[in-house]
This record gives sequence, structure tokens and C-alpha cells, in this order.
Amino acid sequence: MRILLVEDDQELADYVARTLEEEGNRVSACFDGQAGLRTAQSCAFDIIVLDVMLPGLDGLEVIRRLRANAIATPILLLTARDSADDIVRGLDAGADDYLTKPFLFEVLLARLRARTRPTQALSGVRVLRYADLMIDTESHEAWRGEIALNLTRAEFVLLQCLMRSAERIVTRQRLMETIWGVGHPVVDNNLDVLISLLRTKVDRIGQQRLIRTNRGLGYSLRQGTA
Repeated sequence: MRILLVEDDQELADYVARTLEEEGNRVSACFDGQAGLRTAQSCAFDIIVLDVMLPGLDGLEVIRRLRANAIATPILLLTARDSADDIVRGLDAGADDYLTKPFLFEVLLARLRARTRPTQALSGVRVLRYADLMIDTESHEAWRGEIALNLTRAEFVLLQCLMRSAERIVTRQRLMETIWGVGHPVVDNNLDVLISLLRTKVDRIGQQRLIRTNRGLGYSLRQGTA
């Protein structure tokens, strides 16, 4: 997982980041709300671990601004406040889960796995649907409305990855690793070419554009005109 950790206690942040990385994750750490907000807006993450009481901009305001900008990355709040009102405020602001301090690292890991599981859990679903797109993960058939899409293996894997994370940005690195495998030598431009080929089949003239480029971040499947 690629994780953004926003925690003003640098000793705690260093410990959590180091331990998460030992578990095979990639961690970016920020120590105040403004830095956390900028980083979350400029890079794609699988999940954000966010302290509530931060200097400059508190965690709840960071969440509100991220959600107002349509950034749907799952957010796990770390809070020393465990009253029902505090928890409700965090969830109402747009957090997906919370963990009270002090916490056991094993519990943090379990919460992170739980919050990033929805995408992985779809691996057992045969038919995926988004808007008027539908793919059969067993037969490798794909349709846009009533039109069958003749996709290559790589195009199908790319579309499937985007559909499993619909309306969320999928990083370039994750897409390349999914399509070509970890450690396989791939020219970065290969992904752009593959996206272009997929668009000619999925986003035909006259149809709503679904495959979006998020410059510097990756790609996403999203409806709308923006």
C-alpha cells in the first residue's frame, strides 16, 4: 500500500512510518495539516492516516477540503478523543474509520487492511459494472452498453483495474505492476500508449468520456463533465 501519514508527533510518526515500511508499505509522512493537505492533493495514495489535532489545519478541516475536492481516498483518523461526539464529528466530516490513541500497531494494521479491502475483495466478483460499462472477468468479455469491446489482454487488465477502483485515482505504478508485473522492464510511455488504445474502444465519439487522466498521479474511471 502507498500510505500518507499526517502526524505532528514526529517520534510517533517516525515509529509508525518505519514499522509500516517494514511490512512492505510505502509511506509519506507530514507533520502538519497544511503539508498533509498539499501532499494528499498532489499525490495518489491507497489510504491516509490522519491525526485530528494538528498545527495550522486540524485533521477534520483537512478531510473536509479533500472531500470538497472530490478526493475519495480512504481516511483513517488517529485521535486521542474517544467520546461519541468526537467520533461522530470525524465520520461526518468524511473519515472512513478512526483509531484512538494510544493504539496497538497490530490493530492499526488490521484497520488499514480492512479499509483497503473493498477493491481487493472484488477479485471474487465475476461481472463488474460501472456506468454503462460491463466486464466478465472469467470470459474476458467487455461491453459498453450494447457494444461488445474487442480488447487485448493488456487492455482488459487495464480496464479491469480501473473498474475495481472506479472513481478513485489509480497510480501509474500500480497500473504498470498490475498489467506487466512487478520488476518487469517497462518503458513508462507504454502505459500512455495503452491508455490511448483503450480510450479508442471505451470512449467512442458521442459517448460520455469515462477514462480520466489525473496528471502527475495516474488515471481514473469517472463520470461527469469535469
